[in-house]
Amino acid sequence: MEENGYLWRNRELREHVAVIDGKVAPTKVLTNGIYLNVYTKQWLKANIWILKNRIVYVGDKLPEQTDGVEMIDCEGRYLVPGYIEPHAHPFQLYNPESLAKHAAKFGTTTLVNDNLMWLFLLDQKKAFSLLKEFTKLPISMYWWARFDSQTALQDDEELFNSETVLSWLENKAVVQGGELTAWPALLRGDDRLLYWMQEANCLGKPVEGHLPGASEGTLNKMKLLGVNADHESMTADEVRTRLRLGFQVGLRYSSIRPDLPEILEGLVAEGINTYENMTMNTDGSTPAFYEEGLMNVCIAIAIDKGVPLEDAYRMASYNVAKHFNFDDELGGIAPGKIAHINILEDKVNPDPVSVLANGQWITKDHACEPVNHQIDWQKHDIRPITFDWTLTESDLQFSIPIGLDMINDVIMKPYAIKTDVTLNQLPIMNNDAFLLLIDRNGKWRVNTTLRGFTKELGAIASTYSTTGDIVFIGKNKQDILLASARLHELGGGIVVAHDGEIIFELPLPLSGIMFDGKMDDLIAKEKELKLILKEHGYPYSDPVYSILFLSATHLPFIRVTQRGIVDVKKREVLFPAIMR
Repeated sequence: MEENGYLWRNRELREHVAVIDGKVAPTKVLTNGIYLNVYTKQWLKANIWILKNRIVYVGDKLPEQTDGVEMIDCEGRYLVPGYIEPHAHPFQLYNPESLAKHAAKFGTTTLVNDNLMWLFLLDQKKAFSLLKEFTKLPISMYWWARFDSQTALQDDEELFNSETVLSWLENKAVVQGGELTAWPALLRGDDRLLYWMQEANCLGKPVEGHLPGASEGTLNKMKLLGVNADHESMTADEVRTRLRLGFQVGLRYSSIRPDLPEILEGLVAEGINTYENMTMNTDGSTPAFYEEGLMNVCIAIAIDKGVPLEDAYRMASYNVAKHFNFDDELGGIAPGKIAHINILEDKVNPDPVSVLANGQWITKDHACEPVNHQIDWQKHDIRPITFDWTLTESDLQFSIPIGLDMINDVIMKPYAIKTDVTLNQLPIMNNDAFLLLIDRNGKWRVNTTLRGFTKELGAIASTYSTTGDIVFIGKNKQDILLASARLHELGGGIVVAHDGEIIFELPLPLSGIMFDGKMDDLIAKEKELKLILKEHGYPYSDPVYSILFLSATHLPFIRVTQRGIVDVKKREVLFPAIMR
C-alpha cells in the first residue's frame, strides 16, 4: 500500500513537470499579477500556473496549451499566500467546518486546530476517521495533540495516557503537541508529560506552551524542557523576553485578549526589526469577533501599527508554515505548493477580492463560490444529545458555603456565601446566582453560587462547556427547571428562561457543543444572547467564554469541575461532586 502511494505521488509529480513541458494543460493561470515572494520579501510580476490543487510554475512564461484553461487576468492586483491561523479552538459554538468555510471567505485557508473536544466526544478511531474527512475540504485543516484537559476530570487517565497521546502525535494531520496548560505539573516533576514532549520533538512537531505571566526563570526552564512556542504574551516586554530565549511567539488578538495592537505598537517603538519568529493568532474567539474575518484582520492591524508590509503577510503565512514544518506545501507562492492564493486590490489591504483554496475558488470578485463537500456529522457519531434523566427540585439543593466570584470574564475568586440559598428565588439586583454543574449523563452534580454574572436573570442553561457537562446559572429554581426541560427537547444548546418563559434558545445539535449552520446565523444569535444577558446584569464582554471557562483549571483561582469545587493554586478539591 505504501509503495502504491509513492508510485501515485511520482505520477503526480511527473504530470506537474509535463505541464511546464507543454504536454499537459494547466487548470488555471493567473496572469500579470504582482505576487509576494515570501523568500526574498519582494513583490514580483509573474504568471502563475495551477494544475488542480498545486502551483506548478511561477515566472514570465505562459503555457503552450491553453484550451480549456481558466485564464485570470490579475493586472493591477496583488497576490499573497493564503493566510494561516496557527492557534484555532474550533468549538466555540461554531464547528470546525463552519469556522473553516467562514475563515476562507476572508483569505484564511489553513487552520491549526485544538483536538480537545474530540477527546471528550469521540473514541480515537472515530476521531481519526473525522480528521480524514476534513482533508476533503479545500481548506487545509491540521490539529494538535493535547497532553492535558485544562480541567479536573473524574478519570483523567482514561483520556490522557501514553497510548492515546502518542497515537495522536503520530497522526499525519497532527502538527504540534499541546497547548500545554499543565506546565506547573511538568515543573513539579511529571515525567510522563516530559516523555510526551520529547516524543513530539523527536517527530519534528513543536510543543506549544501556555505561559501567561511566566517569569524569566520559568521561561528558561520550559525552553530547556522542550517547549518551543507560546502565545500568551500580553505586553511587548513579554514578547521580547520570549524571543530572546528562542521561542516562536504568537501575538494574540482574541475576543477576551485583544492584545495585538498594543503589543505591536510597543515592538515597533522599541525598534524591533526582525519578525521571523513571530506569528499572529485569534485564539478561539467567540463567533461575533470573526464577523470581519480572522487573519486578514490581524494583518491589517500589523500594517496599521507599522510592521513592514512583507513581514505582516509572512507572520500569517510563511512564518507559521516554517514553524510547523509544513512549509514544503504551504506558506508561499512557489512550484509544488498547494494553491492557496489570495488576490488583493491593494497590497496594503489584506481583505481579498478573490480567494483560491486548494485550487478552488472560495470567493471570486467578492462573490462566494459554493464549497461542495459537507461533513456528515451523523456518520461520525456527532449528533444531538439523548437525555435519559431529568433535572428535579432535589438537584437544586444548595448548601456549600463557598461560591465563585467573577473578577472579569474568566477569572474567579472564592467568596463566602451570605445570601440564603435555600430560597427558590434569590434576591433581585444583588450579584449572587445559583450555579449548578451536572454530568451530561446525570451521574453527579456540583451546587454552588456564582457572583457577578447576573443581577436578575431567571436562568441560563448550557450544554456548551469545557467538558460538555451542563451548566445552569440563575436566580430562580423554577426557571432553571424550565430551561433544563427545553434543553432536553433541543438535544443540547443554550437556553435562557425568565419569569416562567423561554426568552432565548440556541440549538447546538452537534453533541451539545456546536452549531450546525452558517456562521452568519450563529453570529446573529450570539449577538442576541449577549444583548439579553447584558440587559439582565452581565457586566463583562464575553459571556460565552465565562460559561466555557467555569471549569478551566489553567486559570486562577477557583473552578467548578467534575471532581467538585477546586482551588487551582493549591490543587485541592474544596467540596467534592455529589453523586445523584
